[in-house]
Amino acid sequence: MKNVGNGSNILNASSELKSSLEALGQAQQIPAGDVLFETSDENLGVFLVRKGKVGLRVEGLPRLDRVFPAGSLLGLPATFAGSPYSLTAIAVTNSVVLRVTRDRFLRLMREQPVLCRQATDMLSLEVSFIQAAIRQRMQALVSFQSECPPPARKVQPSRARRAPSVATRTH
Repeated sequence: MKNVGNGSNILNASSELKSSLEALGQAQQIPAGDVLFETSDENLGVFLVRKGKVGLRVEGLPRLDRVFPAGSLLGLPATFAGSPYSLTAIAVTNSVVLRVTRDRFLRLMREQPVLCRQATDMLSLEVSFIQAAIRQRMQALVSFQSECPPPARKVQPSRARRAPSVATRTH
């Protein structure tokens, strides 16, 4: 997985958002290798990484796999949408993660517009990253296809039938 934690703040929550989430959530220790949530799991809310590193994995697209450090807020797209998770989150190191249920998170977003704006900004950065990665993948596929010779054409047998030849008789 690509480590975007150092130098990237794509999912890094502000100190105000972190402290607000800490007042609402439950912290738990997650051993390295344990799964926080999997693709298609029912939404449990957002996860704030307090210590350690957590990886987000996209099944079948390892190029989109990334590792996020402490301070990262995971599960935003599914929590805002109220849908199952579209990624799998795995603790890369022993971690402490704070979970805030969807109801509590959305209530905080309604009550604190400034924090809501911060969370939606993080969400838009994540969507932009995914779109850029998909564009890059599509360009690579188009480039690969243009470098490959076209497949050999299979000659289809003619569907037209010839009339059976009738021998002409001479009487």
